[in-house]
Amino acid sequence: MSLNARLEPVLYLFAGLFGVAGVALAALAAHGGGEANLAASASAMCLAHAPALLALALGNTRLRTAWLAGFLMIVGTLLFAGDLVTLRFTGSGLFPYAAPTGGWAMMLGWLAVAAGAVFRAKA
Repeated sequence: MSLNARLEPVLYLFAGLFGVAGVALAALAAHGGGEANLAASASAMCLAHAPALLALALGNTRLRTAWLAGFLMIVGTLLFAGDLVTLRFTGSGLFPYAAPTGGWAMMLGWLAVAAGAVFRAKA
């Protein structure tokens, strides 16, 4: 079983979790007061990456780098959004540079998607 196939259920899981978290964080940003910009930014990242993970799961047999892209997007979104949400509720982030590290991981995930155009899956 390929790494892509093994990661497929994880991609579906996090697509759903990021989708629901994105909607909840958008509601928090709209109605929660406080530092709404933190919740709004976390919401945007969750909602941007939920459909990307779903697409990676659905197309994993055609994109050799789907496992790497999905892994980086999951870790990056968890770090980025998690740091902002933690900062919003506690006044302190997860750890120094958690959000930028997550941002870099998400960007690398998108580059892994692009690399899939070069490193084609075997037919």
